[in-house]
Amino acid sequence: MIHPDTEVRFINAEKGYGLVATKFIPRGTITWVQDELDQIFKRKKVQTLNPYIRQYLETYSFTNKYGDYVLCWDNAKFVNHSFHPSCFSTPYDFEIAVRDIYPGEELTDDYGYLNVEKPFDVIDEGSQRKKVYPDDILHFYNEWDLLIKENAPKVTEVKQILTDLIPAPVWNEFLSALKKPHEMRSILECYYDRKVNA
Repeated sequence: MIHPDTEVRFINAEKGYGLVATKFIPRGTITWVQDELDQIFKRKKVQTLNPYIRQYLETYSFTNKYGDYVLCWDNAKFVNHSFHPSCFSTPYDFEIAVRDIYPGEELTDDYGYLNVEKPFDVIDEGSQRKKVYPDDILHFYNEWDLLIKENAPKVTEVKQILTDLIPAPVWNEFLSALKKPHEMRSILECYYDRKVNA
């Protein structure tokens, strides 16, 4: 489930639609949680779908560490890519805001940790990266782990709306890792290796 203080808006002709904040969302806010309504499709099942449905699924879903396609049931599927994202995924199946997000600003993710199927070009943001690759996690997980650890303590300092959707054992494990950062799970866990699973 996506944070309720958001809505889909037309961003521009190049991006199309995106998800923006309708209220101030402070750094450390849990902005998305994978919940029971999100649909999970096994890779073999996807190949049997009607081509039109399969194209929709491939456009709006992401691939988890098991190689399954995860299709968010709500507006989370409209979160656009950025190499300077406002939100960041954790290996605990929820995302957090890694900076303050003001009303009218987009909620964005770095698609590099979403196990994209093939490399694709993105809008140039002035960063060194110009493409998203299927194996970006292997190259950037150390940097991304540091970003998560830097922002994770803020999670307990701001008001949260979505924590009831996080399974208690997962939430307790996350809280324990806040006290012992060396126990924080790595985003590398989210990588799906197509070569091993081919």
